[in-house]
Amino acid sequence: MDFEIPSHVREIRYRVQTFIESEIYPIENVLEEAGSESREAMRSLMEKAKEAGLWALGHPQEIGGQGLPFIDYVFVNEVIGRSPAAMVALGTHSLQDSLMLKLHASEPWREKYLIPLVQGEIFPSFAMTEPGVASSDPTQLQTRAVLDGNDWVINGRKWFTTGANRAAYTTVMVRTETEDVPVHDAFSMIVVPTNTPGYEIIRDVKVMGERQGHCEVDYKNVRVPVENLLGPRGGGFKIAQQRLGPGRIFHCMRWLGQAQRAFDLMCERANERVAFGKTLGEHQQIQKFIFDSAAEIQQSRMLTLHAAQKIDQGNEARVEIALIKVAGASMLHNVIDRAIQVHGALGVTEDTPLESMYRQARFARIYDGPDEVHVSSASRRILRSYKAGDGWDFGLH
Repeated sequence: MDFEIPSHVREIRYRVQTFIESEIYPIENVLEEAGSESREAMRSLMEKAKEAGLWALGHPQEIGGQGLPFIDYVFVNEVIGRSPAAMVALGTHSLQDSLMLKLHASEPWREKYLIPLVQGEIFPSFAMTEPGVASSDPTQLQTRAVLDGNDWVINGRKWFTTGANRAAYTTVMVRTETEDVPVHDAFSMIVVPTNTPGYEIIRDVKVMGERQGHCEVDYKNVRVPVENLLGPRGGGFKIAQQRLGPGRIFHCMRWLGQAQRAFDLMCERANERVAFGKTLGEHQQIQKFIFDSAAEIQQSRMLTLHAAQKIDQGNEARVEIALIKVAGASMLHNVIDRAIQVHGALGVTEDTPLESMYRQARFARIYDGPDEVHVSSASRRILRSYKAGDGWDFGLH
């Protein structure tokens, strides 16, 4: 595989990066705050992105996007990751949900939600994780949906339903089948409008000192029509895997964007700051920080692009995705941590983006599956390959 950015992608990638640096960086502090000023600033950015032709780049054209092919969009997503606000500002936040609706929603729900979702007029949310349940093993999820006539009746509690406090609907993973059904065929996804009676947001859970819309939601006899089922009954895990594979690629590319930004800040600081008669960059310890960071970023980038190529070829790439999820999260933490160290006290203040990035980096080792689950699943797959006599040739995987 050629790890270089394709020539036909460089222009749009550069335009996206320029937009982020000129339009988003200067107001990141405003965008991080809750309230009307932040919402108005984001709406203004969304309109600017549409006017600049940078909106919904990866969404299929038939649903209102610009149809950038998967691999091309992967390279663009790398620069989108430089600022957390860029996902919403450029309309990329809804990609996984819009694809789920396009592929699996009933016609009435596609008509109601799909175009407004792609245009940024409404926001989605997704509910899988539950408090009190080890969600690293989602077969233990307790939220249930029972068919009552032409309605599903849902009871249970979810949390980390990100964006539920502004979403038009939540796609909820629930158990719909009885205990005698094989567990991986026992769960379904159901679309629940957030204004449905019984859908109650309990709190916006504070995460690493910030409230960012990671909501805890109670479902008390929530009743929705049978047509709200997403895909086939019992197909929840298959749809989830379809959603999570490419989604993890996008996460890891955005992490590379964050790491690149932290690396830039670290190197600039190392060249400018003087201590003990020379710049920080002339001290061997700081040179080691820079070397280690450059190596880890490059390693993670190549792993991620290799996994993206596998996905693009129709391969599930289970091992490759596990590798990038664990290695990418570790890389992100390490690079940001070194950048903070080079900045000293300044690095833990709001005067640089590093302290906020650091909190998100710690969270990266948990969401989309904790590191330990990915380590275990990848190792089992590799060992099964050896057990079958196939081994694991890195030149062929």
